[in-house]
Formats: sequence, structure tokens, C-alpha cells
Amino acid sequence: MSINLSSSKGFNRLENILIIGNGGRENSLAWAIQKNELVKKVYLSPGNAGSDRINKCERIAIDFNNKNLLVENLNFLKIDFIVIGPEIPLANGLADFLRENDFNVFGPGKDGAKLEYSKSWAKEFMQGAKIPTANFWKVNSLEEAKKIIHSSSIPLVVKADGLASGKGVFIPDSKDECFSAAESIFNGKFGNSGNVVVLEEKIQGPEVSVFALCDGEKYVLLPTAQDHKRLNENDKGPNTGGMGAYSPAPLLTKDDLNRITKEIIEPTIDELNKKNIDYKGVIYFGLMITKSGPKVIEYNCRFGDPECQTIMPLMDKNFVFLLEKCSMGNLTGDEKIPTPDKVSGCVIATSKGYPQEYKTGFPIKIGKIDSNDCQIFDSGTSSKNGELITNGGRVLSIVCQDKDFDKVFERAYKNLKEIHFDGIYFRNDIGHQVRENYSKET
Repeated sequence: MSINLSSSKGFNRLENILIIGNGGRENSLAWAIQKNELVKKVYLSPGNAGSDRINKCERIAIDFNNKNLLVENLNFLKIDFIVIGPEIPLANGLADFLRENDFNVFGPGKDGAKLEYSKSWAKEFMQGAKIPTANFWKVNSLEEAKKIIHSSSIPLVVKADGLASGKGVFIPDSKDECFSAAESIFNGKFGNSGNVVVLEEKIQGPEVSVFALCDGEKYVLLPTAQDHKRLNENDKGPNTGGMGAYSPAPLLTKDDLNRITKEIIEPTIDELNKKNIDYKGVIYFGLMITKSGPKVIEYNCRFGDPECQTIMPLMDKNFVFLLEKCSMGNLTGDEKIPTPDKVSGCVIATSKGYPQEYKTGFPIKIGKIDSNDCQIFDSGTSSKNGELITNGGRVLSIVCQDKDFDKVFERAYKNLKEIHFDGIYFRNDIGHQVRENYSKET
């Protein structure tokens, strides 16, 4: 029997909510959370130029480094609930500090965030829990990396151990490319995040994203998604933070999800408990569906971006209750997210040059947008003299929902034609796996 989440009985006051972060992920979370009638105000810190356009939302500048002033500010604003969006404040222990000061927080502590901020720790975690993943080597020097790369019969995946904004993974086609990737990481391409390098065997299969909202022991699954990491069409070019996504992923059957739950999700939460890690937040499982079954590519300790922008429009007004129940350790295990009657897709518009060097500060002109079941979530934007301008590599997320993926992406790309800024770039083939009317010639 599922719990009726529409009732607010038993929930704390949820009038004033703070979302920490400045991207499309945080804007989409705010957009989903403000649907609930109990919510009066959603503050985003620092937010972006699109944050104020969302109903009930307001940008606010908060200094998270001045801890005493931080507590004063949050008390002054009468904040009832805090959602931490990005990985860096989670890795720095912000959730721990806020909980110590009696704030209700959705987001893991520093110990749980290690699933993301140390790839080598996460791989050893999986190895210890017998969670299926690719074979790997943790290396501390370029010389050590070269020996392993040279002895391998095939090119290896090369990863910076620490946080690199989704850009620290290299999938080379040759050993020379492996050497170059390892060398660039050890030479400081990602700063201290590259002090350790993880080499992995290359596994094959489609990738899929699964998200579990966890209260420390119990969990509830969000709709699945597929993300497009590569910069260019036909999934070519360098890895990025994500060029688009769609949800749910038809690739995964109910049997597939049951297997993933049994072999990956529940063993992950069990292993966290064994390590005395009280994980209250979302666990992202980046999976590859290989011929021998699902394997974990990576964990994230926060909502994926752009998967979050894609999934949030599928959530109903009770989504905020689930987040709060996780933060309080109050999931019953019987919660069910209503199955949406629509599908959702997202295309990212980026600055020219992303994910490498790019210029910002270009005016953004938005024409006639179809806003019926379509959203624009700003990612890298700011305002200057009242004008919307680019302020990041990934600039905007264009998201639509409809009864099938053909209609979803037809509408998303129609909206994209109404958005203009100097150097705008986007892939035309997002969702190609699920678009019946898509062909490489279109």
C-alpha cells in the first residue's frame, strides 16, 4: 500500500525553503518545489538570472564561509528546509554544519559525499560491497599509470580522482590518447582533483541514470533518465557536464530495475550503513547496461544535471514532502512516485568553445516560446543593465513534456529556434535513441 503524500499532516512547516546552487538543476528543483501550496517562499543562493522568474522564488546572496553570520541569516529568514544542489558544498561538509545547527537539510554529509568526490574511494567501496563495476587501478604517478596502460591489451578509461565538473573522464581510442589524458591530469588540468588517477577497463553498453532518494536506510526511486555526455552529435567529441537528457528511459524494463535494485541500489545503502554513514539525500547511479548485466560507472551525491531539469517537470506538488521525509529519516519504504502520463526531454544550449575555453557576456534574446508543458531553466546566465546575458558554458536548459519523445523534441527544438546569443551551440540529435522520426540525415 502506498502512502498518500497529498496530506500535509505530520510534516514540518515548509513555508520558507533555501536551495543552494546556481545552475539549471537548482532552478528546476525550485520550480518543482514551489508547486506545493504549503511553500510560501523559495530562496536560491546564489541562483542565476532565471531564478527570479520562477513563481515564489527569490535570489539571495549568502556567505557560506562566515559560519556565524550564516546561521544568523538563516534564522532571520526563518528557513524551514534546505536543499543543497552542487557537489562542492556537500564535499566540504556544509550539510554537516547545518544539521549541527538544527537545520533540516536534504543532502549527504561529507562522509557520504565521498561517493562522488573520490572516485578511487567509490571504486574500493563497490569492490568491498561486491557491487558490479569495471575493473580498475588507482595510481599516484604518471610513471605508474604508463606501466599499467602499456601492459593493457586495450585502451583504458582515464579519470581524475576528485571533482572536475563532469569533465574529468577521458575515454581514449588509443594508448597514446591514454598517456596524454593521464599526463594532462597529473600536470594539473584539474588541480588537486588530479593528484590521484583512476584507470578503468573499458566496458560497453548504453548508459542510464537512476536516482534514489534516501533517508539513511530506506529509499524511493525517481523516474529513470538517459544523459548525453559527449559534446557532438552521434555521441562524438569530449565529455561534458551533459548536453541533454530524456526521461523515463525505455531502455530499462521492470525486470532490469528489479535487478539494479537488488544488485546495486540496496547493496550500496547497506554498505553505507556498515560504514556508519547516515546518507540523507539523493544517490545518483550512473550505470552501463553491459552484456553481463548492469554495472556502476560512477556515483554522484546530488541530482544529475541535466537529468534533474528533465525529471522535475514529471514530479507533482508532493515532491517536496519526499525530500523532507528523507532529511528527517522518515521514509516508510512504501512511498510511490506517481507514474507520469507524459515523457520529458531536455536540450542544453551552450557557449561556443564549451567544455574548453569559452567567452561570456553575450546578450540573450528569447522570442516567442511555446510555454505549454515547456520550461526554460537558466544554467549559466546573469543580467546586466536589465539585459539577460551568458555567464557560463552551459547557458540554458530547454525542457518539454508530451505524450511521446518525437513530440517532446520537436517542441524543444522549435523553442530553441527562438533563442539567440552569439556562439550558441547545441546538439540536434538529443534523444536519438527514442525518437522514431529521427535520422542522421535530418
